[in-house]
Amino acid sequence: MKQPGKAFNEFYDVIIIGAGIGGLTAGALLSKCGFSVCILEKEPHVGGYLAGFRRKDFIFDTAIHWLNQYNEQGAVTKIFKVLGNDFPRAITLERTRRYKGNNFDYLLTNNPDELRDRLIKDFPHEKEGLMRFFRSAKKIGTSLTMLGSIFRSEETMSFPAKMLSKINLLKVVMPFIPFVSYSGEQGLKKGLNKFFKDEKLHKIFASETELIGCMVPIGWSYANDFQCPPKGGGQVIPMWLQHIVEYYGNHVMTQYCVEEILVNDNVCAGVKINRRGEVKQINSKYVIAACDIETLYEKMLPAHAVPEKLKNKLRRAELYSSSLTISIALDCTVESLGFGEELVHLVDETSPFDAHNNGDPHTAEITILSPSCRDKSLAPEGCGTLTLFMPAIMDYKNNWLTTRNDKGEYIRNEAYRELKKEMAEIIIARVEKLLVPTLRSHILFYDVATPVTHYRYTGNKNGTMMGAKPGKKNMQDKIAHYQTPVKNLLLGGHWAELGGGVPIATKAGTNACLLILKKENKKAFKALADYIDEKISLHQLLDSASFKVYNNSWEYELTPAERRAAGRRTEEIKKE
Repeated sequence: MKQPGKAFNEFYDVIIIGAGIGGLTAGALLSKCGFSVCILEKEPHVGGYLAGFRRKDFIFDTAIHWLNQYNEQGAVTKIFKVLGNDFPRAITLERTRRYKGNNFDYLLTNNPDELRDRLIKDFPHEKEGLMRFFRSAKKIGTSLTMLGSIFRSEETMSFPAKMLSKINLLKVVMPFIPFVSYSGEQGLKKGLNKFFKDEKLHKIFASETELIGCMVPIGWSYANDFQCPPKGGGQVIPMWLQHIVEYYGNHVMTQYCVEEILVNDNVCAGVKINRRGEVKQINSKYVIAACDIETLYEKMLPAHAVPEKLKNKLRRAELYSSSLTISIALDCTVESLGFGEELVHLVDETSPFDAHNNGDPHTAEITILSPSCRDKSLAPEGCGTLTLFMPAIMDYKNNWLTTRNDKGEYIRNEAYRELKKEMAEIIIARVEKLLVPTLRSHILFYDVATPVTHYRYTGNKNGTMMGAKPGKKNMQDKIAHYQTPVKNLLLGGHWAELGGGVPIATKAGTNACLLILKKENKKAFKALADYIDEKISLHQLLDSASFKVYNNSWEYELTPAERRAAGRRTEEIKKE
């Protein structure tokens, strides 16, 4: 069982299940601290939801709508700087969100006062409420810039540090508290009425399900904290992390499926893996599970290892939805069709409240991204990429007309493929009707992913995009946790925290690393914890003997479009 150029060690300090951002961050930090690490990934490529894919000379991201906490002051950047200064830089957006309905079209930028003033011009009788609404959103944005102050998990803290963390948490959540209870159709209406009562203003937020959802994008924009993936697409982030793990002589092994966690007297002892029917046992002192938590607890561990009460809570956890994703290759630039760098939120404001998120392609909100506007390297010269998202659920039309085999796997048949195409054509038609009448004539090809697709590639329950939602129920049930009922088995992906995305995955991977350092290397633990808590500088951290030197040797790999363009230039030079 060998991967080209690689062979397993007999023993590792840490085995990590899943090569998404959480698992790779944990693996890179532990590698830098001198631990032997093996990261196991069931797919052919690292990255999880950030793996992306190539079709012809086009590169498509699979999940990123936008990034937060990846600007110069962000928590993600702060951790990546520990690993190396050659990390891929995100691109900060100036135009962040476009609200488009049948009867309105508004643009949010990183100067939200422009949108505020436009709305006041269109709704002068609501001026006072709009001023208060945007002031409240700005306070929320300010609090969101403080997320780094609550980056460490309490499981890594002393009692005094926990008290300080609670104070910092209170500072972060205070601006949210007056608005968190306004959810659902009547709750949202009541919440918006606190600021403005004009129904036409309410319609701008027709697809939102809670008041906070209306305010956070504006807050982020005030904080200038909307970023899009680095040049080359989101996949370059996991590629960089993989490079660092391997730079220190550790292993990232793809196409290996973990079937079982080895447990001796309730202590984790390693894993049993399967590759193409060949089974192997790998031993380790610790295992970090950066994978689906229900799969971990119900399939990889002995039935008695996890209390049934905890498993029942996880089965009932409130999860983010999945999506229907249409990745489109165009024969023209997206700019020529009127798209910019901003996310377009397309809604039919005449539809009932529940229709925007029920998975019906005729009425659901559509989010439109134009990645090649932000990054020309993703498409051949003169061409473009467009991505359409729609909230979707796994049980739509009996699991998308799939069947299940005796292993519980979804079998994708002709009915499934026809349904995918039908859904995509409906969504494309809606985009044509409201935005680009000629869109279909410019499509070279498109690829459709459903919740079944997302489940297939990530293993996440119901194909959820980000795991468990923040909220009262999940907090009361203590859904998010790092320490599992099995000693030395930790969570290190987005299931360790409520919420999702790159910042949460980075946070989870970092905290899983800290929990191991706390037991195995107290000097490294203190240095990293003090750096996160802003007690020491990056320079002081890297001067610590506990952290190995890295030579910033990662090299950006040209995209297919860039390679082809470079080849043409070479040929032109030869002809000259």
